[in-house]
Amino acid sequence: MQPHGRRRFSGLAVTVSLLVLFTSTASAVSAVLGIDFGTEYIKAALVKPGIPLEIVLTKDSKRKETAAVAFKPSKSGSGPKIFPERIYGGDALALSARFPGDVYPNLKTVLGQYFENNDRVSEYQQRFPELRIVEAKERGTVGFSSRCFDEMEDPFLVEELLAMELKNIRANAVAMAGKGSTIKDVVITVPPSYTAMEKRAVTMAADLAGLRVLSLISDGLAVGLNYATSRTFPTVNEGSKPEIHLVYDMGAGSASATILRFQGKVVKDIGKFNKTVQEVQIMGAGWEKTLSGDALNQVIVDDMVEKFAATSRIKTLGKEAKDIKGHGRTMAKLWKESERLRQVLSANSETQASFEGLFHDDANFKYKITRADFEKLASRYAEKVKAPINMALEAAKLSLSDLESVILHGGAVRTPFVQKELEAIVGSADKIRTNVNADEAAVFGAAFKAAGINPSFRVKEIRTLDTSGYSSGASWTADGKERQQKLFTQTSAIGAEKQVSFNFLDDFTFTLYQQVPGIPGCPPDNPILQIRTSNLTASVKKLEDSFGCVAADISTKFAIRLSPYDGLPEVVRGSVSCEATEKKGGVVDGMKDLFGFGSKKGDQKPLADDLDDLDASSSPTTTEATTTSLPEESQNSDPKASEKEKKVDDKAKEIKKRTEIIYIEFTSEPAGLPRLTLEALQRIKERLSAFDASDRTRIKRDETLNTLEAFSYKARDLLEDEGFIAVSTETLRTTIEQKFKDASDWLYGDGADASRETLKERLDELRGLVDPVQKRKDEAAKRPDAIKSLQEALDQVKAMVDMVQQQREAQVIAEEQASSAASSASLAASESESSSTSSPSLSTSTAPVDDFADLDDDAYATSSTGSSSTVSSTPQPPPPPMYSEADLTALTSTRDSVQSWLDAKLAEQDKLSPSDDPAILSSDLTAKSKELNKVVMDLLQKQMKRTSPPPPPPPPPPKKEKNKAGGAKGGKGKKVKVDMEDVLKGQGGKGGGAKELNIEDLLKDMPEGEREEIERAVRAGRAGAKTGEEEGEKAKGNVDHEEL
Repeated sequence: MQPHGRRRFSGLAVTVSLLVLFTSTASAVSAVLGIDFGTEYIKAALVKPGIPLEIVLTKDSKRKETAAVAFKPSKSGSGPKIFPERIYGGDALALSARFPGDVYPNLKTVLGQYFENNDRVSEYQQRFPELRIVEAKERGTVGFSSRCFDEMEDPFLVEELLAMELKNIRANAVAMAGKGSTIKDVVITVPPSYTAMEKRAVTMAADLAGLRVLSLISDGLAVGLNYATSRTFPTVNEGSKPEIHLVYDMGAGSASATILRFQGKVVKDIGKFNKTVQEVQIMGAGWEKTLSGDALNQVIVDDMVEKFAATSRIKTLGKEAKDIKGHGRTMAKLWKESERLRQVLSANSETQASFEGLFHDDANFKYKITRADFEKLASRYAEKVKAPINMALEAAKLSLSDLESVILHGGAVRTPFVQKELEAIVGSADKIRTNVNADEAAVFGAAFKAAGINPSFRVKEIRTLDTSGYSSGASWTADGKERQQKLFTQTSAIGAEKQVSFNFLDDFTFTLYQQVPGIPGCPPDNPILQIRTSNLTASVKKLEDSFGCVAADISTKFAIRLSPYDGLPEVVRGSVSCEATEKKGGVVDGMKDLFGFGSKKGDQKPLADDLDDLDASSSPTTTEATTTSLPEESQNSDPKASEKEKKVDDKAKEIKKRTEIIYIEFTSEPAGLPRLTLEALQRIKERLSAFDASDRTRIKRDETLNTLEAFSYKARDLLEDEGFIAVSTETLRTTIEQKFKDASDWLYGDGADASRETLKERLDELRGLVDPVQKRKDEAAKRPDAIKSLQEALDQVKAMVDMVQQQREAQVIAEEQASSAASSASLAASESESSSTSSPSLSTSTAPVDDFADLDDDAYATSSTGSSSTVSSTPQPPPPPMYSEADLTALTSTRDSVQSWLDAKLAEQDKLSPSDDPAILSSDLTAKSKELNKVVMDLLQKQMKRTSPPPPPPPPPPKKEKNKAGGAKGGKGKKVKVDMEDVLKGQGGKGGGAKELNIEDLLKDMPEGEREEIERAVRAGRAGAKTGEEEGEKAKGNVDHEEL
């Protein structure tokens, strides 16, 4: 297996790859998503040509979607093929009071978590007591069993439910991007505290949703990237200091602090140019998972439960606080209200809430809380505000004085006591910055990152350096002992690579781990990747047999890096190598010397020393004389030469070393959280597809139901309409009224759960009664105007027929007159011909001689009087007919047929009553009108073609006038060896204005005899040019006269 960066591909493979790349790029509409994956809300931003960094709105036009999905039970019951309706966002939370066991909010809390002995899972179960949380046996993670399915249905994984939410986000983005857009590429934000298990769970959920994760980005870096898009930072190459800021992010699930370094850097650009880029680098990160908006809400919920349990009604019922906390509907109402109360207290000093029918139908509860009471209840959390900051400063090896500002992000960071604690920590309120959007900065940063990765977009170049968040290393077993080597720290930049050596010469297995203390069910060194070699033993044997390597000199190395994709360690390549020895001058070096690739050391002489030999060897006879002039023994008689050859022989026996490398083939298998089997993964995908198909069917069914309901209301209005009553009978109206009454009762009864097919049958039945009456009503309203339009068309055709007949009669008279004139002209012509042929010899002998007969005719000369008189004596033919007899026949026949059809239909319609179906339709009348109009238009177009004048002929090309004076006189009969047309070009026949040639330069180097002939020809040509000028002026005058 060749290593990365050294693989070679065939030309065909490269060509096909480029073709596929360009074809896919050109055919797809580029669009990417950035998703801020929060505990309580999910926000998305779209980047598309024409839509730069725009928030994806929900179906309710909100800028963030509640992270919840609910199953609304189907009224058809439960079963393996019956799927409930899925509802998302705020609509899902609204169902928590009715169906608390099938509403799944805040799934991020239990994503990538083991089920057994996990405090986070226990807290989630206490918050949502009605949810049936079970263990997914294949992986040992959290699963949910829905009451909408039977007991045999496999539990839903957290990743599966999260995939449904991501699909909903994607559908909203596609609707915003426009029809025909496809969205697959996405960058998702994750907390800096996320482990390998949690990151892989996010990636799996995105894959199930049909999304391709380009990269995962930590929350703090996403905020910093958005902060850098509109700013320019000091350039460190020029001696400036970078800016250091801290991003404090407190959301619904946890609190984190990320220290970022912002700087500009001058780097090499294409060619010899440089460019300045901006860099955002994580220097350290810290977090506190127990400090969050949900934790503050829990404080209010506990206080409400305690006060509610102390009411007289609850005591009468004999219930305690634990009974209230175990009641799903009650806890859903309290949790929903606690969020509102906390947000109100951020801007007000006190607030209250009222509940009716809480826990029991007649149990009412009124709760009041002040900001001071809330801060007293949450005092233990105020001490935790500084924990993420201290952890981040320790990781970055910085102090508070090194920070320029603290950038706030997250919804819970608006809590007043949190901001007071931050001001006390940093020592000044001026360092607290709110110059970023606390809700949307992270999602904008993720979308900017996605656009920067996708080659279809060109954005400001900002380089980001993320970290893994945890230390990692490699572990293996050697000589029966566990060995470990630490590779990366928690601040190591993603993309960093290290070489690790192993003392193994046989195939072995080693593990990459992540140091994550405190994870339930996992050791501190959490294994994340297992690597197994497959050809190490064979490769070592090849080095020993083929290259003579010894075991002590063979080394095994692997290149390990932090993946730019998710920040987890991965193996890039592995190799086994040794320094092989061989004697110089072997077969390989012999071949190199033969082709001129040998070493310049040793017995290979420099080229400059052999220049004399090369000169001598250029002649075969010299070479032969040289080689035969010296005897063989005389060539070895020089002692210096013998010593030199001896040294060369010693060098030939010298030993050289070179490194032989064989790349190791290996397999990587994720460790820790088990991977789903192919069968389980396929089963989940099929269930998601079945949900999608069920949703599409439900949408169509709802559309049919809405149509039927709207049609029933419309029918009630029609029964009171005068036009509808006029074209229907009393019996029919009574039947329609009864049918619609039955349909209305059915809709609000058994029909509410009817299938789409049943609803469509009811709709078709009602339409079968109403549509014919409605059609008669519409026809009765349209018919008079349609008849009037057709009658007007018939009148127009009749007028057209009369006009054509008149023109045809005038044409007949014109043809008779033309025939008579032609007979008279023929008789006169015969008499003139007989008189002209009586004296042919006279006309021949007296013909004048034309000296210019061989010249071209003048294109601008007018015709002679004789010719004009001859033309005028010819009788003019009659003009072509405008309309033919066939045209008249077409008009007449079409008019008669339409008129007959109309008379018959009107007579038939008069016999019908208003409640009968019409015999003549408005559409038929419109079609007949179009038929008449078409005949008339065709005839008019023929007339325009016949009467339009022919296009004018193209103007004749200008004829070159011959130089009648100078051209004929100057040079006629002269035989010279040069082309006189080139010499005299522009001197004659052009009407003057030509530039005179410099004859002296032309004739300077010619023989004397030829020069004299040319000079005489030139003088004659100049004389002719003068005459040509005069002729040209005359011709120009003729042209001007013709133009006037």
